[in-house]
Amino acid sequence: QVQLVESGGGLVQAGGSLRLSCAASGTIFSINAMGWYRQAPGKQRELVALTYGSTNYADSVKGRFTISRDNANNTMYLQMNSLKPEDAAVYYCYAVVVPTASSGSYGFWGQGTQVTVSS
Repeated sequence: QVQLVESGGGLVQAGGSLRLSCAASGTIFSINAMGWYRQAPGKQRELVALTYGSTNYADSVKGRFTISRDNANNTMYLQMNSLKPEDAAVYYCYAVVVPTASSGSYGFWGQGTQVTVSS
């Protein structure tokens, strides 16, 4: 089993910054990809940023958010700068994990961390 635990959410004023963390633990042989998604009330969950060797960002966060990984510690970060009220959402960590050398890959989600941006 694999657990993803997010941290770092909170309340910030517009224009401010937050850094989210996601720590993966459990039976992990390798992690093929990690990413951040977000879901605002009444909206669908959307991709924010994904790293899998390359990185992809949603157009709405390009130039403001930076995704990074600490592969040695199975940890991922999302540095969020110049936050806007429309960035407010629950942010979820997602990882594509290979649990053992002989297994396939599986997707796992974290429980989410709330980001609130006041105007």
